[in-house]
Amino acid sequence: MSEDHGASDELSAGDELHAGGTGGTGDAEDHADAGSERVPVRVLGKTGLRVGAIGLGTVKLGRTRGLKYAGVPALPSDEQALELLRAARELGVNLIDTAPAYGVSERRLGELLPRVAPREDWVLCTKVGEVFDDATGAGHYDFTPGHIRASVERSLLSLKSDVLDVVLLHFASSTELDAQVLERGEAVGVLRELQAKGLLRAVGASVGTPQGGALAAGVCDVVMLTLSAGGVSDGVSGGVGGGVSGELTGDVRSLTAASLHRAGVLAKKPLDSGRAADPGATVRALLSDARVHCAVVGTSNPRNLRQLAAALRFGEQDQ
Repeated sequence: MSEDHGASDELSAGDELHAGGTGGTGDAEDHADAGSERVPVRVLGKTGLRVGAIGLGTVKLGRTRGLKYAGVPALPSDEQALELLRAARELGVNLIDTAPAYGVSERRLGELLPRVAPREDWVLCTKVGEVFDDATGAGHYDFTPGHIRASVERSLLSLKSDVLDVVLLHFASSTELDAQVLERGEAVGVLRELQAKGLLRAVGASVGTPQGGALAAGVCDVVMLTLSAGGVSDGVSGGVGGGVSGELTGDVRSLTAASLHRAGVLAKKPLDSGRAADPGATVRALLSDARVHCAVVGTSNPRNLRQLAAALRFGEQDQ
């Protein structure tokens, strides 16, 4: 089975990134005061949720097996995870992306997030549909109504919350399963029922194909799309003055559809699964498109978050 780890396969704990690139702003965006470390705040489409322009993917807080990238270290300790979450809080990185398939991520977040900030300061985004077996490192997908309802209930318990801000149908990359499930409509219908009961605020899908993305844009409140920014550096690569020139790469067609339907857009794999030569510049170029509300980056290193935030601040100074 080809697994998808959402936005969380970007940077390892030991990775260092370099801030750089060309700046930009998004629609309905608040700018930090001069000298502030906080990232810009954007409204997540028609959901009305206010999210930092950078989100935190947390697969690395929950599992080390079955991931697509090599050299995954042991899970960070609670103190290391708290250091990461404290940095996120300081920077205004309030969207926390997790999933049942991320091992013990949800459970750890449920224990650790309240030690950093109250529940209302976080936007919790989790998923349904992918089931991961840590003992074997294998997984499968289940989008039946019973599984979706049970998964949401478990996530509420694990995250110690009365409501989930965003729940996404969790699809693998490069598979037509997303289009098949979305066309049937049953899975989205179940999430809408749970939304009507007040268990979740926004319904969405993390898709793997343009076909799935176009369908999700029409029936969901939020879509998570594979998006990055391509091109070559227009400055000294790795420096704050460097940059990435070029158009968006990835599922741009679905991005256009999402904009037409006013769906919130979360970008997964914004750093091309850790292959971006200039991460700061890449994220800045991506977020210069007003249709992208939040770039979700997976890391367990607080320095990575701080350097990405610095890259966005540098961009604001250029405007």
